[in-house]
Amino acid sequence: MLIGEVARRSGVSARMLRHYESLGLVRPSGRTGTNYREYADEDIRRIFHIESLRSLGLSLREVGRALDDPGFAPSALVEDLVRQTRERIAAETELLTRLRRIGAAEPAAWDDVLQAVAFLQALRSHSPDARQRAALASVDEVPVPVEALVEAVLAETEPNVAGALRWALARTGDGGTALLAEGLDSPVAAVRERAVLSLAALPGEGAADRLRDALGHPDAVVRGHAALALGTRGTAAAVPELLDMIVAGMRDTDAADALSVLAADTAAADRIAGGLLARLSDGATPAPARVRLTQALADIPGATASDALVELARDEDRAVAVTAAYLLRFRETR
Repeated sequence: MLIGEVARRSGVSARMLRHYESLGLVRPSGRTGTNYREYADEDIRRIFHIESLRSLGLSLREVGRALDDPGFAPSALVEDLVRQTRERIAAETELLTRLRRIGAAEPAAWDDVLQAVAFLQALRSHSPDARQRAALASVDEVPVPVEALVEAVLAETEPNVAGALRWALARTGDGGTALLAEGLDSPVAAVRERAVLSLAALPGEGAADRLRDALGHPDAVVRGHAALALGTRGTAAAVPELLDMIVAGMRDTDAADALSVLAADTAAADRIAGGLLARLSDGATPAPARVRLTQALADIPGATASDALVELARDEDRAVAVTAAYLLRFRETR
């Protein structure tokens, strides 16, 4: 079979077949009387083998080794190809993500594109200072890709940089709310905490709704941050979790402060005082928690809290009684 017929049947151009021959990959079995290359069936099979191996990503040099070296170990090469392919996919995925984020920022000119590229690179810098500068400059100087800010804030371990990123994210509105809510489902506890802290920094009802949902989260840290944030926003739904935090001794002082904010009117103050009393009366509440609950009554206004302190000043637990008596004197001098 002549080279033109081989090219037609194999799909490999005559020029490439000559290149294979120059590399020693294919050697036509013979020549015609007019010195044309003549290929046998075995030559055709080798050409198909070469193309099959090339389709796996092997270089022509590796193809030659695979076909001619009896000691060649295909398993090692396949493992290397798997590694290279994964690296290539990761690089392409990163590029696709970067392009999508630049597009989402809706750049109006090439200068905007270049600024966005520089911003994305700065967010990935090994220098905390560079990351912080990028976050602080983002709102005024760069079309901000919100996805990139969310990814950065969920990964950031430096407190100052994380604060700057949360500030920048808050300045973009509530565009990152849904993405941050996804972070609450991360298997990594630190990522969940960063997500709820970032939601707490976002304005608007969208973030507040996500924080209310987080009150039922299985992670106590997530619930606690959500309750504190909602408490400062005046959301009464946070009260049960704030009470749980005081009992558990988890940021109990902050929880008590949030309860005092929520006790903005007589009805709310009486409900909160009643909740504290219910926990105090629960026989399962440990002694240290009863002291903390008593202390939390200090800044709850109204007669219900005052009456509760009068009663607690006679409590069998001396620590509770002393705390309540002190708080009564303190309330009288205010």
